[in-house]
Amino acid sequence: MKLVSYQRKKEITTVENQVEWRAGLYVGKKVMDIADTVEGAPSTMQGLLNEWDKWYPCLLEQQLTEHKDMIPLEEIQLGAPIPRPPSFRDFYAFEQHVKMCRKRRGLEMVPEWYQLPVFYFSNPAAFIGTEANITKPKQTKSLDYELEIACVISKKGIDIPIERADEYIAGFMILNDWSARDIQREEVKVGLGPAKAKDFATSTGPWLVTADELGGRMIPSSNGNRYDLQMTARINGKQYSRGNFVDIYYTFAQMIARASEACFLYPGDVIGSGTVGSGCLLELGGGEQYNWLQPGDVVELEIDHLGTLRNTIIGA
Repeated sequence: MKLVSYQRKKEITTVENQVEWRAGLYVGKKVMDIADTVEGAPSTMQGLLNEWDKWYPCLLEQQLTEHKDMIPLEEIQLGAPIPRPPSFRDFYAFEQHVKMCRKRRGLEMVPEWYQLPVFYFSNPAAFIGTEANITKPKQTKSLDYELEIACVISKKGIDIPIERADEYIAGFMILNDWSARDIQREEVKVGLGPAKAKDFATSTGPWLVTADELGGRMIPSSNGNRYDLQMTARINGKQYSRGNFVDIYYTFAQMIARASEACFLYPGDVIGSGTVGSGCLLELGGGEQYNWLQPGDVVELEIDHLGTLRNTIIGA
C-alpha cells in the first residue's frame, strides 16, 4: 500500500502559513482522498498514524476496491508523506559510508561505532516532498545529497525491545538528507552537530510504502528485518550512487530500540537510516573528482518498490 500527502494543484491552500496536505491512497497513477472516501477517516497522514491499528486494515481493503472519484496524478502536487513529523532522528547505520567518510578526513574507524547505533536530531519543519525545489544555502559552497531510506513509527512506545520493534513501523520512504559539507566540517570540530549543515531541507517521498508490499524482499534475522532493495542516485540523469538496503549494519529494529531507550516514540516520528555506501558526493570525491551541487542540478533518488524522489536545486 502506498500512502501520500497531497493537494490539488488548482486548490493549493495554506493554514497559518503552512500548506494543508490531505492524506491519499495511491493506486495506479491515481490518488483516492481517504477522508472523502472512507467514512470517519482522518484527513491527514498524522491523523491516520495516530489511530494506525484502526485504519490500516481498512485501507488495505480500499486499495483493492475500484473508486469513481480517483484523482489523476498530474492534477495533484505531492508533499512529504509525513509533512511535519513530531520528530526526526537520522542514524549512521551503513558501515561503508562511515568508513569512507572518515577515511576522506584522514581518520580511522572508531570502534565505538560497532557498539551501538548513533543518531542526531534534525528539523521536522524543513520536510518537503518530491518535485519541490531545494534552495542552496548562501553560506555553503559544498552542497551534497544523501541517499537514505526512512521508516515511520506507527504507535507510541518506550524501551521497545529489538524483537518487537518491527511491529512499530508503519512503512518506509526514500529520504534525502541534504548536507552543506563545509559547514558540517566546522560544526563537528566543536563536538556537536551537525546542525546548520542539515536543517535547511530534508526531502522524503514520493509516498509511504507499507511493509506488506515488501514481503518478497524481506530478510528476517534475530536483530530485525532487512530488505533487498536496490538504491541509486542520479544527478541530471547520470548515475552517481548505487547500493542496497540489505547491506545496512544496524537494522531499523535496532535503531528503534536504541531511540526508545528511556524515551517515548510517537506515531509519525521519522527515523532515517543514514547514507548507503557510495550514496553521496562526499564519498565519491566531491570537490575533487566531482563538483558539488549547483543551482539547476536535478537530483533523483530511486529505491526499488519505494519510487523516485526528485528535487531541483535553486539559488538562494
